[in-house]
Amino acid sequence: TVVFCFPAPIILALLLNEVLSNKIKRVYQTVFTFPHFLSWVVVSGIFINILSPSGGFVNNIISLFGGKPISFLMDKHWFRSILVISSGWKGAGWSAIIYIAAITGISPELYEAAKIDGAGRIKQIIYITLPGIASTIVMLFILRLGHILQVGTEQVLLMYNPTVYDVGDVIGTYVYRMGLGKMDYSFSTAVGLFNSVIGFVLVMIANALSRKLVKRSIW
Repeated sequence: TVVFCFPAPIILALLLNEVLSNKIKRVYQTVFTFPHFLSWVVVSGIFINILSPSGGFVNNIISLFGGKPISFLMDKHWFRSILVISSGWKGAGWSAIIYIAAITGISPELYEAAKIDGAGRIKQIIYITLPGIASTIVMLFILRLGHILQVGTEQVLLMYNPTVYDVGDVIGTYVYRMGLGKMDYSFSTAVGLFNSVIGFVLVMIANALSRKLVKRSIW
């Protein structure tokens, strides 16, 4: 999710910024932001129905072209991909708002000067927009690393099953199964503490590396 879902809102914000009509831009932004306000219970239900091997939209298309239905949520090769796709679909639009706000803070004079110098839209994005929001990207990336071990607990808990435990389990779901399922509260507490310590260490390391390599950091 960090590799694929973190860049998604950045790309989405850059694309929305290229839409010239403000009305169309608002419509697109509303459409992409709406999934954020759906709970994981609803999102999981949507994906379970769409990917159902019996009557699901995706499998209907596969069958239409002569393929065999696939049990996506029970297939170890597909389950992680489904988690990443559903996570990106739900969160990309909301996260893009932060980057859009950062883009609006860039001086229009920089773009005008770039146009006079003959820079096209791609070069304007590379040399003006991305450097202009670099500090925001760095800050959000560092904060994201702090939650890297907590990612997807509710999502995974609602979408996985015993057949994909070995590829779908995250620390949060493991703590849930050990603590509430087997009543091993002391062990689950120790794992939760480990989770928090690792998250704190990752934030410290990422902030130090960012300050040293790109001269930007949270503190």
